[in-house]
Amino acid sequence: MSGKYYLKQAQDYYSLAPTIILGSGASAAFDMSGMWDLAQHLKAHVDVAGFHADEVAQWQKFCGLLDDKVDLETALYRVTLSDELTKQVVFKTWELINPEDLDVFGRSIQDRSYFPLGRLIQAMFKSALPHIDIITTNYDRLAEYACDQEGVYHYTGFSHGYRRQLIDRKLLSCKRTVNIWKVHGSLDWFKSTINETCAFGNLATMPESFIPQIVTPGTEKYRKTHLEPFRTVIGNADLAIQNANTYLCVGFGFNDQHIQEKLIQKCVRDKTSLTVITYALTDAAKTFLFDSGVENYLAIECGEHNAQSIVYSSLAEEPIVVDGDFWSLSGYLNLIF
Repeated sequence: MSGKYYLKQAQDYYSLAPTIILGSGASAAFDMSGMWDLAQHLKAHVDVAGFHADEVAQWQKFCGLLDDKVDLETALYRVTLSDELTKQVVFKTWELINPEDLDVFGRSIQDRSYFPLGRLIQAMFKSALPHIDIITTNYDRLAEYACDQEGVYHYTGFSHGYRRQLIDRKLLSCKRTVNIWKVHGSLDWFKSTINETCAFGNLATMPESFIPQIVTPGTEKYRKTHLEPFRTVIGNADLAIQNANTYLCVGFGFNDQHIQEKLIQKCVRDKTSLTVITYALTDAAKTFLFDSGVENYLAIECGEHNAQSIVYSSLAEEPIVVDGDFWSLSGYLNLIF
């Protein structure tokens, strides 16, 4: 077998027009906060003064778990926070991520090639594809910014304008569309006091009396995603996974049941191919790729330094170490173009 078999494999999988799955690693490349940063922010900024004694005890237990190096999602599974505490977590999460998101947008204005995802979208639309599906667990709007930078229309479940309403995709007409299915919500989604869900533009501060529609980790994630708009978004994400010919996972850790259960069905039962690029494969990703019966995969992570990659392939018995950054999205594009 040629030492660069992974090059042809990457190109072959790409030629099938992948459904794109973005995880937290895709945002970390732009210096967005990850779960550890969010955990520290919540510990420092959630104020429980004035809460009932049992709620204070809940919060202290949660912070104690974080101090014991328990990860954020596991800690939120082990402690059931009250509705008011959960609301505080949502508010403080928004207050951490939103300024970082706006900073990325500001930087992108000065650089027309800022988003590798935009280059990928443009390349995919050189074919006859009518739409591209992107599924993301991230709250930020980096996928939307990438589309805007390339002059490509995107649909996240809402109408156009500065005050956007939920609307069916069929009611909007556009020759080519990037569907962005945000299964955990978005920084610009809010619920009003009359339970109306709407989306506003790049706000620097939270609108008064509105609650961000983002799903925090833990048990709340599985309760809230049974409600709208998440139920419809997840349904559309499921259809995108079900109808895909191949998948490109960028910085996705395979820790989200909303996504990987469908992926397992497709990749194991239907032998659908899968490409994973990330800084470091999580234990969950390795289990998914190597122990779940997936037959057609290419996975690339960073080696000992950023200009080195470790390649895992279903075409080879052992991983290989190669020179070059092929684990980042910009590096991956050098493999396929």
